[in-house]
Amino acid sequence: MPKQNLPLISMTFFLIGFMGSGKTTFGKKLAAKLSYDAVDLDTEIMLHTETPSLKTLIEEKEIKFFRVAESKVLKSLMLGNRVVSTGGGTPCYFDNLEWMKKNGTVIFLKVDEGVLFSRLKNTDLDERPLLQDLDEAGLRNFIHTKLAERMPYYSQANLVFDPVNEKMEDLLNSLK
Repeated sequence: MPKQNLPLISMTFFLIGFMGSGKTTFGKKLAAKLSYDAVDLDTEIMLHTETPSLKTLIEEKEIKFFRVAESKVLKSLMLGNRVVSTGGGTPCYFDNLEWMKKNGTVIFLKVDEGVLFSRLKNTDLDERPLLQDLDEAGLRNFIHTKLAERMPYYSQANLVFDPVNEKMEDLLNSLK
């Protein structure tokens, strides 16, 4: 019988980290390496709420509604053999972080503030409701302030990984 490419282990991995840290992109790569499904929580929220974008959802229903929907959708996801890319604030609200840790392995994608700034300034800030109307100085200040606020949550992850300076193989080895 030919050898099959089986996943290392059967579980759910939750990627957390600041916006611009690469959770969705890295999540797809990690899922492919593990032969898991890649799930983007933001996409799932849009499907669940039948909204064309998170920007529209937040503009129409406000951020409180979004955070409640985010938590509900997170907890309704099928688990097992999945890499779930969460939103930057997901672990910071309700019991989301505790729930993720109870139901899988939480990996914090830790990316330097300078890299986050570089990535975010080159995206469409209007599509990121928390960044709308910020100039470069405002963006730098927002990243610095919000990252400091969120670090107590991010630092509770089961694993910390720097996708800029570390290799995927290092992470895979730590999962064995």
